[in-house]
Amino acid sequence: MALEPLVLPSADWSDWLSGHVRGNLRTSAETLELLKDDTPRDTAAVLGLWNDADIALRGAELAAALVVQVHPEPDVRRLAEELVQQVDRVRTDHDLDRVLYDIVAATESAGLDEAASRMREHVLRDFRRGGVDRDDRTRARLREISERLTLLDQDFGRAIRDDVRAIRLTPERLEGLPADFIAAHPPAEDGLVTITTDYPDYLPLRTYARDAEARRDLTVEFETRGWPANDAVLHEMFDLRDEKARLLGYDSWPDYDADVKMIGTGDAIAEFIERISTAADAASRRDLDALLARRREDEPTATTVDRSEVGYYTELIRREQYDVDARQVRRYFDFTRVRAGLLEITGRLFGLEYRPVDVPRWHEEVTAYDVYADGERRGRIYLDLHPREGKYKHAAQFDLVGGITDRLLPEGVLVCNFSRGLMEHQHVVTLFHEFGHLIHHVLGGRQDWARFSGVATEWDFVEAPSQLLEEWAWDATILGTFAVDETGTAIPAELVRRMRAAQDFGKGISVLTQVGYTAMSYLLHRDRPADQTEAVFDIMERHSRIAGLPGTHFQTAFGHLAGYTSAYYTYLWSLVIAKDLFSAFDIGDLFDPSVAHRYRDRILAPGGSRDAADLVAAFLGRPFTFDAFATWLDRAPVSNATRSAP
Repeated sequence: MALEPLVLPSADWSDWLSGHVRGNLRTSAETLELLKDDTPRDTAAVLGLWNDADIALRGAELAAALVVQVHPEPDVRRLAEELVQQVDRVRTDHDLDRVLYDIVAATESAGLDEAASRMREHVLRDFRRGGVDRDDRTRARLREISERLTLLDQDFGRAIRDDVRAIRLTPERLEGLPADFIAAHPPAEDGLVTITTDYPDYLPLRTYARDAEARRDLTVEFETRGWPANDAVLHEMFDLRDEKARLLGYDSWPDYDADVKMIGTGDAIAEFIERISTAADAASRRDLDALLARRREDEPTATTVDRSEVGYYTELIRREQYDVDARQVRRYFDFTRVRAGLLEITGRLFGLEYRPVDVPRWHEEVTAYDVYADGERRGRIYLDLHPREGKYKHAAQFDLVGGITDRLLPEGVLVCNFSRGLMEHQHVVTLFHEFGHLIHHVLGGRQDWARFSGVATEWDFVEAPSQLLEEWAWDATILGTFAVDETGTAIPAELVRRMRAAQDFGKGISVLTQVGYTAMSYLLHRDRPADQTEAVFDIMERHSRIAGLPGTHFQTAFGHLAGYTSAYYTYLWSLVIAKDLFSAFDIGDLFDPSVAHRYRDRILAPGGSRDAADLVAAFLGRPFTFDAFATWLDRAPVSNATRSAP
């Protein structure tokens, strides 16, 4: 019997969401009560009931968490937040339920297949990490901490989501920006143009505007979102995480968090930061010297490059020395054609077909597709790709339904904030990246156990498949299939070659900026400084070498401090793996089915059913290494001027 996707409401989202979440919570509770009815059961039966309860709990959790981030009506978002709190309380109760723990712990692993045995181990591990084996007083405090952290996480995200700031400029101060951007921002009756901190405004202005004061003013507004409300939120959040870790026997939150990741320990994060910093040192110094030299052509007395200037001068150097003008490049990237090209490329790469479906959704701009492989429906995806009031402000993939073999189709949602017209190529790369998560969720969504469905590997591996897919957004042949200008002319291969060369400039600074974010997420959790802003300025200037802007509070709008906590290193750790994975592909034929399908079947399809290191070794035929990343980082940029020299 063919599986059917979840049916979303065409109206009255509040009633639907409340019924869906509470119904799933009721099913989960009834299933666990059955598990505790003293009926003798073998291990398979115990794990099966646990899995049934987990499927229902995840069904409640995923729908509510998505609606918080995307629904246009504030009342519905508030209801969703309340439902998320209910789900988290139930999950905490499960984690601390000694009766449930004793039932699972009393089972035996003998006779189980590899997946079931792994499932049993992970359930018991989750119980211990929740504190089930602690005394009554400690368990009570852990419950209080968990409930409070849920509220703080919501407060933190809401403050960022709702804090859209703006500057107002006279039209002449938009000099340097693309014509289509200027046309889309006409002056109001008072003669001033409003530029917001949403990405379709923020990125172009800080990249192209010749007015340094305008760039600085918008950057200050962008890096002050969430202030002052989130300052107190972060202090309490970090303190509670630290307390939780210590109650569970760890020295710090980074140690607790890293214990179930590839990296293993908090100290290993610090070591990784130093290793990446050392590897990027030469490239970043080369980049910074070039940026400062170019800035001094405009301001001879300049001694630094700050965060409002790095994007502008990087773009200027790419334009002047590599003959790549991103304002001209963007005319090849009309949003509608980019979206169609992305679907065509990933469909060809992974043997998939996307069929548009006209189904209820939460906003008219959202598009939905059923995903087919070999004529069989494998899942459903939703693309919510443009900014609007009250919506999540960054780019991410959210699960809607976790796939279960013969029971549930995987469904996922891409939530981004792209232009409705012409896109920056940087945003095209981001779209490919985020779609990599979506593909992972769908292709990894044929699992017996909910615990391993979709993007369920160790968290510091989850970015690798997405970072790998970015490579397809840099290939001239692939871009030529959908990147066309207003006359229908495809982007020239020579331009793409120059774009790739230009991209090599700035990667040292880019990597060290990521190191700065990594160190910030780690050290704010480890050290819990009294003055977070001062600490962030010190961390970012020490690691990224780009000067901060006085009056800003970057951490209060750095949403990853909620979801990724102290593990922002994940992006660089995954990048090391992604570069190694890409080394297995033929850069002359990125559609080679023998490699693409092996990658699909050995990396994506297993979901979390095996350790990430084992998945990588199964694909590469060896453990991953640092070599491909180091080679990429050491490759010096070659400008057109250098190429033409005798």
